[in-house]
Amino acid sequence: MSRQLLRSGTSIGANIEEAVAAQSKADFINKLAIALKETRETSYWLRLLKDAAILSQTGFESIHSDCIELKKMLSSIILSSKKNNS
Repeated sequence: MSRQLLRSGTSIGANIEEAVAAQSKADFINKLAIALKETRETSYWLRLLKDAAILSQTGFESIHSDCIELKKMLSSIILSSKKNNS
């Protein structure tokens, strides 16, 4: 589980970096959508680690709240980009 969390968590940043260097608006939105999916997966792994008592409640709450904030930011950027793309 920890390896999956590491993979999905680091993929978020990598896809955001790729979005910054996107070749088009559609490519930008696509890369951020992938980052959003990875954020959702990261949230899943965090919940599993907490439920398995591998991650403390306090540790979970701290990290998971950041994950939720990131999901909100990515969703907002994607929606704004799609509106501006019309």
